[in-house]
Amino acid sequence: MPVKVSVIVPVYNPGPYIEDCITSLLKQSLPPDEYEVVFVDDGSTDQTPARLDALAAEEPRFRVFHQENSGWSGKPRNVGIAASRGEYVMFVDNDDYLGDEALQRMYDYGVANGADVVVGKMAGRGRSVPVELFRRNRPRASVADAPLIDSLTPHKMFRRAFLDEIGLRFPEGRRRLEDHVFVTEAYLRAANVSVIGDYVCYYHVRRDDSSNAGFQRFDPVGYFKNLREALDVVEQYTEPGKVRDSLYRRWLRVEMVERLRGRRLLSKPDDYRRKQFEEIHAVVAERFGPDVATGLLPTQQVVAALISADRYDDVVAFAEWEIGLALSAGPKTVEWRDGTLRIDFAAEFTTGGTPMTFPGGGVPTPLDGPPADIAEAIAWVGAHTVDRFGQATLDLLVRERSSGAQYFQPIELTRELVPVEDSGQVRLVLRGTATVDPATAVDGAPLGGGLWDTYARVRLGGWSKEARIGPGSRKAHSAASAGVVGGLVILPYWTDQHGHLSLDVDHASKRLGLSRLDPAAVGLSGGRLRAPLPLHVPADTAVLLRLTSPDRSVETPGTLSPTGEGALLEATLPVADLGSVTWRTALCPAPDADERRFLPLPLALRADTSSVKVVRTPRPSAVRRLARRARRALAAVLGRRTASRAAKARKA
Repeated sequence: MPVKVSVIVPVYNPGPYIEDCITSLLKQSLPPDEYEVVFVDDGSTDQTPARLDALAAEEPRFRVFHQENSGWSGKPRNVGIAASRGEYVMFVDNDDYLGDEALQRMYDYGVANGADVVVGKMAGRGRSVPVELFRRNRPRASVADAPLIDSLTPHKMFRRAFLDEIGLRFPEGRRRLEDHVFVTEAYLRAANVSVIGDYVCYYHVRRDDSSNAGFQRFDPVGYFKNLREALDVVEQYTEPGKVRDSLYRRWLRVEMVERLRGRRLLSKPDDYRRKQFEEIHAVVAERFGPDVATGLLPTQQVVAALISADRYDDVVAFAEWEIGLALSAGPKTVEWRDGTLRIDFAAEFTTGGTPMTFPGGGVPTPLDGPPADIAEAIAWVGAHTVDRFGQATLDLLVRERSSGAQYFQPIELTRELVPVEDSGQVRLVLRGTATVDPATAVDGAPLGGGLWDTYARVRLGGWSKEARIGPGSRKAHSAASAGVVGGLVILPYWTDQHGHLSLDVDHASKRLGLSRLDPAAVGLSGGRLRAPLPLHVPADTAVLLRLTSPDRSVETPGTLSPTGEGALLEATLPVADLGSVTWRTALCPAPDADERRFLPLPLALRADTSSVKVVRTPRPSAVRRLARRARRALAAVLGRRTASRAAKARKA
């Protein structure tokens, strides 16, 4: 069988971080004889070489090449290309990992669309990844009609013959941005680039020790020398004009302006950031015309103008102003409607913890030169932000806490200019109603079991900011109960520490609110059980009721039906089979699931030979409740004393 994909993994001292990568490569849905993995060990000094040799001895699809340390990832990737036998090659870093279907989906999509390059959706774990590029699938994309230039990491699939035809390989040696040079040329010379936006193919991971190569502080002189090589590629394969300027704008925005904004600048020592500024100023002065900066957003234009004018101190002052800006996203209501969770929320920027205000009138003027001072810069940004308010976007994303994978949800947006008394200032408020359908929230697929956090994302003026949804109003906190949708049990809840809105999918049991069931409201007649439950169901839903006695269990089918205030559980009990014992009850909302999950109900039934009656589930006595509180209080006191002793010991 011909090899469809060769996965190339450059390796250098990953330690245990390589294990997730290996596991994901073994779990690929592509048949084992249709892909290979080529590890290129770049002189590792830890236990990794022996680990890889043992793995290759067990797995014929895995091969390992060892070489002396070359200084960076370019040479190992080139060695991997030379050794590859696949129709496509896929580059994976040793501390990242793939989605289980990544290779199959990317290969099939590339073949179907005649792609020279296939870009799979990325998720960041502790590090940022492109968002706008992956809003949707793009079977045919180019740098002129899609934000491809936002994704310049090499973690993509390339047709091997295409690389050979154009003679494309990675720059080698101790250098930076070798992936920018490689990927940019591939984009510009490819007949077609395809983008997968509906499945997370690649998980980009920041190590707990933050020792990923990309997080190490770099030498500004060498870095911007290498950056010029990427600009050279753009100059070689494009004509002067809008497309070239838009590509140059990516490096001006990401590698220069954004490095000199807010905390990213101020967190560095002054001597380092001065040297970085000098190198950036040199590149801007020698390579970029005025139209490159003109296409930036207002805040970015201001910083670019200050860079061009060589005004380092004002760049620092502007960064100090920007670090006070944040995004607030407060939910108004959270409620179930017909099996979907509707979240009404408002978002706006804040400064110093209060809503940010902007000038309410006046016609903004072009930035023909650098602002005279920081006050003028802030006023200019404010006027242009108001002018562009009609282009502001608001999104709600659900992000899987364990993996970092995130997904846009449908949203209805309104923009509101709110006058601030008689000050002539306005607030810019974005209001959204997002609809989260548990059955389709993951790009058409259902939410997976686990915890999901909700995020608001706003793009306005020159800012693109995210914030957790919450804390909300009392109405928002009390409205949404748990829901049973498509066999999933979804609990909207508010995190204990900060009151943010999250979703618990098929994990919670005690917090579902089932304890609120009043046994007095349960009806039993002729063996027919009717119990109102505080659950949302969109339609009649088949469930399973389990009855458990001290020596056996009995299961009987039932139905959850929607009511105005929740759901009604109905089930016919096998009275003749129960005997004269007491039975505890539990509910399975997904009887056909591979792993059935039962939720305990606060309801006990007493059976005899001819009937069944409800037995109130005993609640803890007042004495027992007080004893529990006392134990918790004592544990807290002891914990504080232990912490105090430890602090004193450290000081000593």
